[in-house]
Amino acid sequence: MLIRTALLASALAFTPAVALADWQLDPSHTAVVFEVEHFGYSDVTGVFPTVEATIEAFDPDNLEAAKFNVVLDATAITTFWDARDQHIKGSDFLDVEAYPEITFSSTSVKDNGDGTAEITGDLTIKDVTKPVTFQAEVNQIGESPIAKGTQVAGFTLTGEIDRTEFGVDAYAPAIGAVLPVTINVELNNKS
Repeated sequence: MLIRTALLASALAFTPAVALADWQLDPSHTAVVFEVEHFGYSDVTGVFPTVEATIEAFDPDNLEAAKFNVVLDATAITTFWDARDQHIKGSDFLDVEAYPEITFSSTSVKDNGDGTAEITGDLTIKDVTKPVTFQAEVNQIGESPIAKGTQVAGFTLTGEIDRTEFGVDAYAPAIGAVLPVTINVELNNKS
């Protein structure tokens, strides 16, 4: 962690213009991944591959100023098994016909000062909104080795969501209620 923090500090020292630029989500390098326990026999992995976001006031020198509004396309969820995906999209679980999106709006970012942060916000699944907190690790911030002139910021967020709190309670607890979530995110700015 010490090496990663030193690299982050070095990267920030050499990119002062980055703070003023417009940062955009790179959807080709962003995914929301979750796991759900299946009757204690195995864990099933699921992905929300279609993610959109607006980012305001992102500044690597002042992470706490950032605000994020994220939209997941619930209709695009995949667990890599079509019959199961159709069941999850139905009224037993996400009911994507009535609720095609899952949203997250950040309410605070706490910079821990060691290359990590806590991002708290309002998560809405179906018609239920609850506060959740994700632990964020800064992977790297710097110039893209491929797209010269483009700055990239990469993060890994982790947390847990109790699906039953959002009215997604079919078969719980036999099918896991608390889902570990990992979110890999890249932000780009082309200054």
